[in-house]
Amino acid sequence: MFIEFNIMTRKQFHFFLSCITTALFISFFSIESAAQKSSLHTIIVDAGHGGADVGARGASSLEKDICLAVALKFGEKLEKEFPELKVLYTRKTDIYPALKERADFANANKGDLFISIHVNAAPKIKHSKFAGYRTVVSYTGKGANRKKHTRKVPKYTVSYSDNPSHGTETYIWAADRADEKEKFVVNDVMSEDIYDSTEYTPDINDPEFKAKALLWTKRYFDKSYLLASLVEESFVNTGRFSRGVKQRNEKGIWVLQATSMPSILVETGFITHREDEDYLNSKKGQEEIAENILEAVRRYRKATEGK
Repeated sequence: MFIEFNIMTRKQFHFFLSCITTALFISFFSIESAAQKSSLHTIIVDAGHGGADVGARGASSLEKDICLAVALKFGEKLEKEFPELKVLYTRKTDIYPALKERADFANANKGDLFISIHVNAAPKIKHSKFAGYRTVVSYTGKGANRKKHTRKVPKYTVSYSDNPSHGTETYIWAADRADEKEKFVVNDVMSEDIYDSTEYTPDINDPEFKAKALLWTKRYFDKSYLLASLVEESFVNTGRFSRGVKQRNEKGIWVLQATSMPSILVETGFITHREDEDYLNSKKGQEEIAENILEAVRRYRKATEGK
């Protein structure tokens, strides 16, 4: 394996590793779910930002507009591909639902998947070039004791260039936010038919119940990772550069950790990269992105339902 890594490009190795990981997940979920009923009934499609929250800015476009266009195309494809499923949107126009509203909407509608569409951005790169020295004058003392001091300090000219960061990446909720995710999973579990409140109300502090809640949370994490991996693999298959599946541990993503279902946030490209921005704003690009995510959902459903 070490020898093969040396003769592979990093991109080839990343794709190879992604394929292996995806295959293992599909195999696991196919076995686990072979006897299960349909695990998908409702999919929540979330177009990021909106309204006064424009999101990231590109040279000629705004993140909120790209998110909405891709989300609507993706939702339309979902409705055609799976007419038996319910597809719900956190927004279909240029409005801004607060993050809590989005998560509450998904939870209230018993979503089985939460898919948030976003666009990435990277800051411009700062360049400092030495441009000689300048004289700095300072004084000490007062009256007759006042003295003038001069010293030479370097000076620089500053310029900025576009950040070369580009490609796709898909986020899942951070592992260090497991406790927060579990709270929403517990609320969802307690409202399920398996716990009929007229007959039995579970004690959330009961060790057995907490163990089950932890297990459900772990399953949501695994399924989130499976779907995210399939999304990135689908992007790679159409020639996009994938930055992989990510977690944002230092600052969690609220809509991922506050939704009681498998959830992902798809960064469809960098609006600050000229080629990516052109692609993100093109009809061809938006259709391909929507189709890529649809293909991932298609494969996810086959894996989790054992079809």
